Amino acid sequence: MPTETRTTCPYCGVGCGVIARVGDDGKVSVKGDPDHPANFGRLCSKGSALAETLDLEGRVLYPQVDGARASWDDALDLVAQRFSQTIAAHGPDSVAFYVSGQLLTEDYYVANKLMKGFIGSANIDTNSRLCMASSVAGHRRAFGADTVPGCYEDLDEAELVVLTGSNMAWCHPVLYQRIVAAKAARPAMKIVVIDPRRTATCDIADLHLPVRADGDVALFTGLFHHLADTGRVDEDFVGAHTSGFSEALMAAARLNMADLSEATGLTGMALRQFFRLFGETEKVVTCYSQGVNQSAVGTDKVNAILNCHLATGRIGRPGMGPFSLTGQPNAMGGREVGGLANMLAAHMEIGSAADCDTVQRFWNAPVIARAPGLKAVEMFEAVADGRIKAIWIMSTNPVVSMPDADAVRAALKACPFVVVSDIQAETDTARLAHVLLPATGWGEKSGTVTNSERRISRQRPFLSAPGAARPDWWQMAEVGKRMGFASAFDFASPAAIFAEHAALSAFENEGKRDFDIGHHAGIDEAGYEGLIPFQWPQPTGASPRKRFFADGRFYHTDGKARFVPVTPPAPAARDAEFPFTLNTGRVRDHWHTMTRTGKSARLSAHMAEPSCEMNPLDAQALGIADADLVRVAAPSGRAVIVRALLTDRQAQGAVFVPMHWTGETAAAARVDTLVPGRVDPISGQPALKLAAVSVARYAASAHGFLVSSSMPSSLPFDYWAIARADGGYRLELAGDVPGQGWEAWLRESLALAGGVEISGYADAESGDHRLLVFEGDRLVAALFIARGPVAVSRQWAVEQLTVSHTDPSSRFMLIAGRPAPGRPDKGAIVCSCFSVGINEIACAVRGGCWSVEKIGESLNAGTNCGSCRPEIRRIIDATQVLAAE
Repeated sequence: MPTETRTTCPYCGVGCGVIARVGDDGKVSVKGDPDHPANFGRLCSKGSALAETLDLEGRVLYPQVDGARASWDDALDLVAQRFSQTIAAHGPDSVAFYVSGQLLTEDYYVANKLMKGFIGSANIDTNSRLCMASSVAGHRRAFGADTVPGCYEDLDEAELVVLTGSNMAWCHPVLYQRIVAAKAARPAMKIVVIDPRRTATCDIADLHLPVRADGDVALFTGLFHHLADTGRVDEDFVGAHTSGFSEALMAAARLNMADLSEATGLTGMALRQFFRLFGETEKVVTCYSQGVNQSAVGTDKVNAILNCHLATGRIGRPGMGPFSLTGQPNAMGGREVGGLANMLAAHMEIGSAADCDTVQRFWNAPVIARAPGLKAVEMFEAVADGRIKAIWIMSTNPVVSMPDADAVRAALKACPFVVVSDIQAETDTARLAHVLLPATGWGEKSGTVTNSERRISRQRPFLSAPGAARPDWWQMAEVGKRMGFASAFDFASPAAIFAEHAALSAFENEGKRDFDIGHHAGIDEAGYEGLIPFQWPQPTGASPRKRFFADGRFYHTDGKARFVPVTPPAPAARDAEFPFTLNTGRVRDHWHTMTRTGKSARLSAHMAEPSCEMNPLDAQALGIADADLVRVAAPSGRAVIVRALLTDRQAQGAVFVPMHWTGETAAAARVDTLVPGRVDPISGQPALKLAAVSVARYAASAHGFLVSSSMPSSLPFDYWAIARADGGYRLELAGDVPGQGWEAWLRESLALAGGVEISGYADAESGDHRLLVFEGDRLVAALFIARGPVAVSRQWAVEQLTVSHTDPSSRFMLIAGRPAPGRPDKGAIVCSCFSVGINEIACAVRGGCWSVEKIGESLNAGTNCGSCRPEIRRIIDATQVLAAE
């Protein structure tokens, strides 16, 4: 009988409920959970494609020691022995854990307990440091605790939503569509988008403010001063429930309108329009994400936003408040258990002797870390200089995602002992492991995650763990036992860990701390299995609470919130040699370093190779055409080679390169190798969105496009990018012609058998080559070579891997690289959910579908997650312009 399991999506911090169905044949399908309050049944393109990412290709299935298969006992004994020996010889701060917002709360809890309470060091940090650390620091400075005040329902009730540093349409699409629906139901609702780029999110904006990089400190400081000047301060709230208002206002008063325009890059008219809209609107929600956090002044950005909400008393009430959009599925859960190097479990303070004593007594721990450990950037610097001699990396890929990523790789290569727990064997980080441990993945794991609105939900297994894979919590508990702490890590199941986590949250709390889920402290296996999503806090015997701070009660010792004086940073000086500002981030259909989304051909179809978005005027000045390859270089001498994507959505003087491509998926596209390790001095979060670079056209003697049923074994090119496709792979390449020639390279790299049929043509004068490989009626490979970017209908060519070629005319079309006139050609994929291409949409527009809604009715495009709707709208506009000419 088919089974259905309610679980939670493993991607962003929206925390969508998913129903996974396993059929009688073992095939998995997914759909949104209509009863989950985070998404009410809606999923984005990534969530909708989860079933396509569950294959075992590339999985770590057994423990490995120095590349050789080992038993769990041998591997765990070695890890425990090497960590124990290192601690004995060099002290507890000579070891470290680097963990991940992909871990479940139960995994995080065991890791934090082992490191801080039994090893006795706070050297445990997480990739959430790259994501949410500035929000944590800003919350703690203002509120006295890392408290998210509001909930998703506030977006339904707000009269003004300010989206700053967030391409929500692509990065939190389900939540974005909730705002779209709210605005459709209440057209008077206003949306302001603050972003240097005109992203897809601007599709619903009443006002787009293309702020200069890091200009948002000045923007919100100016807003704060305007609110005071125009009598918008809630004096009763400020007087009774806050402190530091005068000092913060004095700092804000130093900027006049001319200063603000210079610092933000915005006109006085645009500034006044925003200030007036915010000041005159009572119900305001300000959502912010990585554009705010990933900055050397990220914490000040957060506090500049919080100052405005505190000044107006617009916090903790329906339809109003600041709202931090969490990047990862369980960054919030990691914060709850103290997964950052400067936090204790249950939102307790590592700098508080009383809190340290509380945690140590609860755990009955022999020691407790009483000072902050090394934050992520510091941690890998300590690996590099030898202070850290053993490190355990779990469920993350820092060789790609960390700033100064080549230095991180070099540090790990030189580290005496590196342990990696992951599901994929060939990540850039896993390749450096002395011990590689097979972890369970989504669909196999059991535990909880917490989303952006403090809602705790279950991830439930519906697949058996493959090979010898084991949960991360089990791995760490077993090492803890082998290090001599057996009784503290004798957990029978995730339910037992969650029960202990809940009990600690309530221990000696009595309302002193925001995080309290004591109601679940006695949970048993049956209760844990049936646990429904709930928001914290939920103290013993109480109902969950939606919002904080409407009562004016905060978590500083005096019960008041703090205004924080902030000073805008000086604009970065332009370097004539490196004149562009590099911004990095996510694209619509991929996630982190693509270990999951890269398995889906559907998700790879929208953007199959790394790109550099740049303004056409900048490109023209440099002799760069659309689809040229470009070399983006940093002062360090490091460079990436990516495809130029010219768009006026990108401001002049700045470029955007996605973060997803790795050494597995591209020749030279690990963009964080270009980003220096500059961090916010308070949060330790690196500035991943502001690096100086140069851009130049990359000239290659040959460019190529390959579709193949198998992955090439040899790629001797300066540029290549490979992606999954239905029936095989698609590959872009550029560089020198292989010494053995194209046909010989194709035979060798694909290990072609003698029985295959190879046909095609070569034009020495033009440099064009076409090579087709057939095995009977099946296309094995098609290679297209030219001296410039190859003119091939790529999506159509990819589709030829899955069709029969009995008709000779189909082979002639393949040689041409496009279908015959009148034959279907989708063009580049726009809607990933339904695999609808640009040509199909343009054809429908010409046929009378003049709105996004009509396109949806005709083609289904845009009717599932809605992420492609802004792009559909642009295609409609462009097609209408062409029709009018």
